[in-house]
Amino acid sequence: MQFRPCIDLHDGKVKQIVGSTLGYQDQAVVENFTSDYDSTYYAKLFQQDGLTGGHVIMLGPGNEEAALQALAAYPGGLQVGGGITAENAKTYIEAGASHVIVTSYLFYDGQLDRERLTNLVAAVGKEHVVIDLSCRKKDGKWYVVTDKWTKFSNFEVNAQSLREMEQYCDEFLIHAVDVEGKRSGMQEELVADLAQWTTIPTTYAGGVRSLEDLKKFEQLGQGKLHVTIGSALDIFGGDLAYERVVAYCK
Repeated sequence: MQFRPCIDLHDGKVKQIVGSTLGYQDQAVVENFTSDYDSTYYAKLFQQDGLTGGHVIMLGPGNEEAALQALAAYPGGLQVGGGITAENAKTYIEAGASHVIVTSYLFYDGQLDRERLTNLVAAVGKEHVVIDLSCRKKDGKWYVVTDKWTKFSNFEVNAQSLREMEQYCDEFLIHAVDVEGKRSGMQEELVADLAQWTTIPTTYAGGVRSLEDLKKFEQLGQGKLHVTIGSALDIFGGDLAYERVVAYCK
C-alpha cells in the first residue's frame, strides 16, 4: 500500500473541494480549504518525502499553468488529470507528468468511447495512462460517473469490466464519489470489491480521515490498493497529520 498524495487545482489555486458539488450551475461549490501555498510547494514537499504517483487534478479551466508548474517542480513524480484528451496528453507527458488521468473524455455521452481510448493509448502509450473510474452506486451496482461526477454512464465497474480496461492502462484511480471530500469515512464495500477485482496498481480516494481508517483500509484492501487522502490532512486544513500518514505507509 502506497500513499498517493494529491494537488487539486481550482481557479488556479490549490484547494480541497467536495467534488460532488462541482458542475451544477444552481449549486455553490463547497470548498473545504484554500491554500496560501502554490502547486509547486506541494510538489516539492511530495518529492522531498519520496512520494510518487500523486495526482494533480485540474478542476475546470484556468488551472493549466499551475499544473505545469507542479510537473516542472517534480518531473516524473506526478500524474495529471482534468481536461486530458488524445490531442493534449503528450504535452503533459513532455512537461514532466508520469501519467495522464482520463475520465470524461473516454466516457463520452454516457458510454465508453473505444475510439477515443485507442487514440489516447496511441498518443502516449499504455504505460502513461491512468483511467479514472470514479463511481457511484445505483441499483446495487457501481457505475462510472462523468462530467464532474454529475452524470451516470452506462459503464458498470465490476471484475469483468476492470479486467478489460486493464489492457489499455497502467493504473486505475477510483474516487468513491458519495464520500469524497466529506471526511465521513470510506466506502468500505467499494474498497473490498476493488481488492478482489483489480490486478494492476489501483488508487482509492474518498473518506479516509484518521490513522484508524487507514489501518482499516489496509485490511479491507488486503494491502493491494493505494490510497489518496485530501481534506482530512493537516496540510489541507484537516486534523490528520500528513507526516504520520507518510510514516505509516512507508
